[in-house]
Amino acid sequence: MEDLSRLFRLAAEHAADYRRSLRDRPVGVPVDRTALAEGFGGPLPAGPTAPKRVLADLLAAAGPGLVASAGPRYFGFVVGGALPAATAADILAAGWDQLATNAVTSPAAVAAEAAAGVWLKDLLGIPSAASVGFVTGCQAANTVGLAAARQHVLADAGWDVERRGLPGAPPIRVIAGEERHATIDRSLRLLGLGADVVEPVAAGPNGAIDLGCLRDVLRAKPTGPTIVCLQAGNVNTGACDQLREACDLARRHGAWVHVDGAFGLWAAASPDTRPLVDGLDLADSWACDGHKWLNLPYDSAFAFCARPEAHAAAMSYSAAYLVGSGGASAGADLTAESSRRARGFAVWAGLRELGRDGVAALVDRCCALARRFAEGLAAAGFDVANEVVLNQVLVGFGDDARTERVVAAVQADGTCWAGGTTWRGRRLMRISVSNATTTEEDVDRSVAAITRLAA
Repeated sequence: MEDLSRLFRLAAEHAADYRRSLRDRPVGVPVDRTALAEGFGGPLPAGPTAPKRVLADLLAAAGPGLVASAGPRYFGFVVGGALPAATAADILAAGWDQLATNAVTSPAAVAAEAAAGVWLKDLLGIPSAASVGFVTGCQAANTVGLAAARQHVLADAGWDVERRGLPGAPPIRVIAGEERHATIDRSLRLLGLGADVVEPVAAGPNGAIDLGCLRDVLRAKPTGPTIVCLQAGNVNTGACDQLREACDLARRHGAWVHVDGAFGLWAAASPDTRPLVDGLDLADSWACDGHKWLNLPYDSAFAFCARPEAHAAAMSYSAAYLVGSGGASAGADLTAESSRRARGFAVWAGLRELGRDGVAALVDRCCALARRFAEGLAAAGFDVANEVVLNQVLVGFGDDARTERVVAAVQADGTCWAGGTTWRGRRLMRISVSNATTTEEDVDRSVAAITRLAA
């Protein structure tokens, strides 16, 4: 084998050089997709290629297609960068090449997840007895939470869904806000309930669930197996449902409450924004991303469950050959993946780097920068369409066609990157401030570029 130290060091140096370049490089640039495909294409070589040559070829092929989404002026899709310590831990995790199935396949990986899980629950105000599954993203976290919900509400109705499946099972009601994230519907499809099962609840002026409508929907049918999906952080506006009141309503009907908090759950980490998610501890399950606002590497997210027995019943399995299965639930027992990468190392490192005060400061700073964005664009004469309560800003530039042109121009310009969305029947620019390295200067520079391009 080639000298691994030299090869790994070369890869790490290239990665560090790339990260150092992010503040100055264009955020998004037009890509020749044909040339990019050709760079990766061609026939598979018949013989082996030296690892150093493979690395050089990868750098050459990928370079033209990289997006500076880890940088300070990328404001699309609620994407954060990756903290230095978390990135370094991920490099180690790749080198250690651990199988994080259980405490037999990697005691260290499971121990890191256990410790980081305690820290996460403490930061977010989730009950300490809750179980934590380390999953790939909020799609997986929502699926795990809703699988636990399905297991529990049907067990209460006398039906073992894990053994008997859904045919013949009592029907499950799923109640969710009309502005829920699309991953909720996809999870329901994956779980065999189907997207049509959702009974939608109207949203208020800024996108949070309407409590009066929730009360009416709950009362509309006889009580039976019921799941209520709430939201911390509307994907467009950042608005958070009134969790305490909504959980109380759901409890009166014996419902399981699942909270999709992909990015908004991090409001709980700051004293300034914690009131927005008051009552989150009353829910039964929660989904939250780490690679968004916590600025961890992809792919990192968390499925929390206040009923660990339902969580494990929905996800775990045992097999005679699988040494370590059947004991205390951990690792793969709490996720849908058996062969799992050890993502807990990066989570532990990122939390250790920031500490409690650092996480709060990150949340507060992003919220302040979002308000700065809104104020700057409003002062330039543009329409800020939402109440900026967290890190999300929606901006209109006149009619839909003009807004589309401005969004496209901003993405092609390279100073910053923001996406487009449709909210309340309007096309809008959607700005998400989530990166730990974003500064006031980055926001002002971006506001100036957007204003210039809109003109």
